[in-house]
Amino acid sequence: MGRILALDLGTVTLGVAISRTGIIASSYEEFRFPDHQWHIALHEVERIVKLEQIDTIVLGLPLNVDGTDSEMTKNARKFCLKLKKNFAGIKVVFQDERWSTMDATDILLAGDLTRKKRKKCIDRIAAQVILERYLQEKGDN
Repeated sequence: MGRILALDLGTVTLGVAISRTGIIASSYEEFRFPDHQWHIALHEVERIVKLEQIDTIVLGLPLNVDGTDSEMTKNARKFCLKLKKNFAGIKVVFQDERWSTMDATDILLAGDLTRKKRKKCIDRIAAQVILERYLQEKGDN
């Protein structure tokens, strides 16, 4: 299994995690962009894909609790199409991200981080949770 990049796409942030081994997920970075300016996020993903020689991109799919699409789900699907177009040789897949932010918050609370510090890294930790779930499901198959 090659290098895997996980993305937690928000309206103004992109959380990024990476697995260089296909076994361990690590938070990578988080950055902000102007509201709904996903083309900026796409450029950042392009930079990371080249730098890290990524083979697979895992994009968090923000479904509603009942499994239906939300408005953000539709945005993630559009972003996925752009990823597939820009990275034709790279596998792009979705991973259900329900509860990933809550799980990330629990991790950060256990680390006793202040609210201010949690806010600065919550999305990259959520991306790490998304990647861990993907790796776990892939390992179960």
